Amino acid sequence: QVQLVESGGGLVQPGGSLMLSCAASGTIFSINVMGWYRQAPGKERDLVATIKSDGTTGYADSVKGRFTISRDNAKKTAYLQMNSLKPEDTAVYYCYTNIGQTYGGPFRNYWGQGTQVTVSL
Repeated sequence: QVQLVESGGGLVQPGGSLMLSCAASGTIFSINVMGWYRQAPGKERDLVATIKSDGTTGYADSVKGRFTISRDNAKKTAYLQMNSLKPEDTAVYYCYTNIGQTYGGPFRNYWGQGTQVTVSL
């Protein structure tokens, strides 16, 4: 059993900052990719940022230069630092991770429950 718990969402004014956290717990042998997706009302869920186990990162063009993804492997936690927030960043943000529970076993995808981020005056 694996659980992902997200935190850090909320209401912020344009130009402000928020940091999201995603902590994985349960039976975990290895964590491959960790990342964040977001879904605005009436839109599809889109990739925001990813980070591999070696620290390699990737970002959607819309957030490059404003968002930074990081991870603490010892804590099994990923972070998304969001700066210079815009109203169009408003969405439910979902944590995603790819986890292997046993040595040599398969890796499976897991999702967090989502956390609301609202950017508004």
